[in-house]
Amino acid sequence: MTQPIDPFMTQAIAQAKQGLSEGGIPIGSVLVKDGKILGKGHNKRVQDDDPVTHAEIDCLRNAGRIGKYSETVLYSTLMPCYLCAGAVVQFGIKKVIAGESETFPGAREFMESHGVEVIDLNLDECKQLMKDFIAQNPRLWNEDIGK
Repeated sequence: MTQPIDPFMTQAIAQAKQGLSEGGIPIGSVLVKDGKILGKGHNKRVQDDDPVTHAEIDCLRNAGRIGKYSETVLYSTLMPCYLCAGAVVQFGIKKVIAGESETFPGAREFMESHGVEVIDLNLDECKQLMKDFIAQNPRLWNEDIGK
């Protein structure tokens, strides 16, 4: 029997699917504090022709200035890369919940070395979204991860 997915991860997955429907890369993110969503975002590198508009960056932009980030939790459908992990560390976000890290390992160790609690939910839905996208768009994916 499968576990029900966290409602905040469900929102991040919805963001990933929105990005895919816009012709972009299916990665979504949600910033949460005290059980409330402060911001949502998805990877918009393709849509905005902007190499740094990753899902987590879009999410933080959409959340706006919130002052103190230490009591927030960042959800992402994919383990954050070094760019996004840098933002997590810079702003003092103490917890990151990733949908998966199988298709891309991200910067888990970097975040953990800076005191961030990182949880990998290893969700089949997140893995399948990325596997399908990578198989259909290998050049775009390699561009996204700097290869």
